[in-house]
Amino acid sequence: MSIDRDTAARVAHLARIRVEEDALPALAQEFNNILGFIEQLNEVDVDGVDPMVSVTPMRLTRRDDVVTDGNQADKVLANAPDAREGFFAVPKVVE
Repeated sequence: MSIDRDTAARVAHLARIRVEEDALPALAQEFNNILGFIEQLNEVDVDGVDPMVSVTPMRLTRRDDVVTDGNQADKVLANAPDAREGFFAVPKVVE
């Protein structure tokens, strides 16, 4: 895929970036360089390579997945500006 001057102008407009007319050919060339690099990356054989989040191996700490009822309604409602009968009270928004 090749980006021409008009396409570069359209991309700049959509990105809300002001680009002078004489800078559009250079911008189009930069877009083409980026697309060329992406095409090079698509040629890399990544079969058998696991995706990674970091270059250092690590494992997130985990906790047991235990279902509880919480039993903390009083603590939660303590922060509410208006709580009634164990629920948050909010103003009516629909008449």
